[in-house]
Amino acid sequence: MLSGAFFKGMAMGGGLIVAIGAQNAFLLRQALQRRYVAMCIVTCICCDVLLIALGAGSVGRAIASSPMLLEVVRIGGALFLVEYGRRAAVSAWRGQSRLVQGDERSLPRRGPVFRAAMALSLLNPHAWLDTVVLLGAIGAQQSGDGRISFTAGAMAASVLWFTSLGLGARGLTRLFARPAAWRMLDALIAMVMWTIAVSLFV
Repeated sequence: MLSGAFFKGMAMGGGLIVAIGAQNAFLLRQALQRRYVAMCIVTCICCDVLLIALGAGSVGRAIASSPMLLEVVRIGGALFLVEYGRRAAVSAWRGQSRLVQGDERSLPRRGPVFRAAMALSLLNPHAWLDTVVLLGAIGAQQSGDGRISFTAGAMAASVLWFTSLGLGARGLTRLFARPAAWRMLDALIAMVMWTIAVSLFV
């Protein structure tokens, strides 16, 4: 029987992950273009589960107690998001994005897509602060087996969200058959990346 701590973990994890951010924007874009969707979903889930597991251990407390490490995570992640936002802005300006015809097996360059998914999942300081530090701190407050149940709930929220986002985005295919819609999405992605980066800098 699922405990209250499990649903608390699911609610907390879901609340942190559902808000549009670097990882969600990337997965949405890949799903709409039908570029290695399954690989991106699995990568995002695995990375998120790993961060949640680290937070459940002692890593979250170690990061929170080290100002220097927090600063490295903050500045490095912000610079990465600035560059990714620049690429999205260029794509929006030039109208480069489009729906991909055919199945994923005909698409080249699986490696860069995988590396981008990994980077946006693991190099995003918001993911570390929210998932590792915050969830880890709340999970540590649970008594007995509640800590394990809380962590399992947060992981379940991650699995449900990324799977739903990756597979559900295909329902928007008709809308994004228009180049103008893609330019708006790329512009939104650029704004999200830069907003997060600015919040980290200031």
